[in-house]
Amino acid sequence: HDLHRMGEETSEELEFIPASIKVLRHVRPKYSCRACEKHGTQTAVKIAPVKPSILPKSIATPSLLAQIISAKFQFGLPLYRQEAMFKQYGIELSRQTMSRWMLTISEKLRPLYQCMRDILLKQPALWADETTLNVLDVDKSKCYMWVYGCGTDKPRPDKSPNIVLYDYQDGRGGAHPAAFLADYCGPLQVDGYQGYEQTGAQLAGCWAHARRKFIEAKTVQGKGKSGKADQALSFIQKLYGVEQKIKDDCPAQKQEKRTDLAQPVMDKLKIWLDKSALQVNPQSLLGKAIHYTLKQWDKLQVYLHDGHVNIDNNRAERAIKPFVIGRKAWLFSNSRGGAQASAILYSMVETAKANGLMPVDYLMMLFEQLPLLNDGDDLDQLLPWHINADKNGQ
Repeated sequence: HDLHRMGEETSEELEFIPASIKVLRHVRPKYSCRACEKHGTQTAVKIAPVKPSILPKSIATPSLLAQIISAKFQFGLPLYRQEAMFKQYGIELSRQTMSRWMLTISEKLRPLYQCMRDILLKQPALWADETTLNVLDVDKSKCYMWVYGCGTDKPRPDKSPNIVLYDYQDGRGGAHPAAFLADYCGPLQVDGYQGYEQTGAQLAGCWAHARRKFIEAKTVQGKGKSGKADQALSFIQKLYGVEQKIKDDCPAQKQEKRTDLAQPVMDKLKIWLDKSALQVNPQSLLGKAIHYTLKQWDKLQVYLHDGHVNIDNNRAERAIKPFVIGRKAWLFSNSRGGAQASAILYSMVETAKANGLMPVDYLMMLFEQLPLLNDGDDLDQLLPWHINADKNGQ
């Protein structure tokens, strides 16, 4: 007998479609007047203007540049590996050519980078961190990439900016953050590095750093044993418990609840630290943890009185991590100029991510729009937090 359809079952598979590369050819007809030519009269040749490009007279399109930058600065794929990848598609694109493109592009993006820096210095609270970088043409064993920022690593409902800016410097001296932050005098959340003392900011400490030192002290107590390190960690855990409860509150509400809930815990912890400092060997891991916390105590209190400040500096550490991961792949920068270009390009990628944008789409949009602007035009429309993530790149 004939069969009838009684329903269906669906199964799914993922199919990978490799990227394709196209050559876009722009044909611009030339026109001249034959009558003028016939009578020997000079005539101007008419031709459509060249399409504005972020890299004039280059074969690089916005999509190609965005892909190369995203591959290196978001996914840590060095240019020599990208060179091999393009070769598989039959494209001879040398790492030297791509490197020159990166240097030029970074200069094109510098006004936008400076605009972000100006906005950053107007924010109610900032954070900062730094890490080492090897630069071949700089006669120093260690150079440094600094990172400064504000906000969270996720888009905020009020569309306020999340900014992540990298800044390359030849050293780790306190003059570098002082110069970058200029006249900023608000809260600046950092680790215990003394170089930040040269800034005019109000330094806020990091409870995550203090907690790690007590965790290290706990490891020498012996497996299954409890001691003073556990007591300190218990106090700190209560402080973090308060933060978990108020994570969705506005800054004013956070400040009020920290006063009510966290301040009493902090007062008890201070009494415990003062007492324990007299009982514990200062050279032991526990003694070092106690004395570090006491030395940082004033800075560790700052977050209680300002709802814009976090309990720790983990946001800055998350911001510096992509650079650290990428550094393991490409190892070094050839020149100071290359390091400075990397700082700008990392800034664009990480700020786009922090505002919920796909970096490759955001960069492609930038490279399409920047050539259309004139000197002095407002760049606000190109800032990541002003762009709808759903329409990113369109």
